[in-house]
Amino acid sequence: MSDGRSRQSFSGESLLFLTDEQLRQGIEAMFFAYRGFTADPDRILSEMAYGRAHHRAVHFINRAPGTTVNNLLAILGVTKQSLNRVLRTLIGDGLVESRVGTVDKRERHLFLTEHGHALEATLSDAQRARMRSAYKDAGPEAVQGFKKVLEAMMDPDMRRAYAKLRETGS
Repeated sequence: MSDGRSRQSFSGESLLFLTDEQLRQGIEAMFFAYRGFTADPDRILSEMAYGRAHHRAVHFINRAPGTTVNNLLAILGVTKQSLNRVLRTLIGDGLVESRVGTVDKRERHLFLTEHGHALEATLSDAQRARMRSAYKDAGPEAVQGFKKVLEAMMDPDMRRAYAKLRETGS
């Protein structure tokens, strides 16, 4: 539309017109929320000279123990070189264990060690506390709406990966 509004239809509701200003505010809210969401883990990771890439790797290895390096590459959407650098550090520091595949010896399956599980729990506890507080303040309808918005923002292949992760995880 040329008047700066986007037309969105919500199931069972009348059409809602969002102005560019409302969309800009939503984008900025996402930026600031993400900063808050990552602030606690960033502080913990910086003490170990780790960054967000280490956090994401630890999170998804915990989520799917035994995942392959190739699967982790697909989930994270990073280069093999970048992931190898992160994994080399995590393995060297005793947080991740890499095991040769039993069916395909070329595959490497990744598992968190006891120390890796402890780090993952510390990082996730901080984020869960922030999410729990925000969800409690917003209420159940807002939480469901938030989840729908996040899923709608995902590219189709990421939405499929997310759905697959939800099916296999607890």
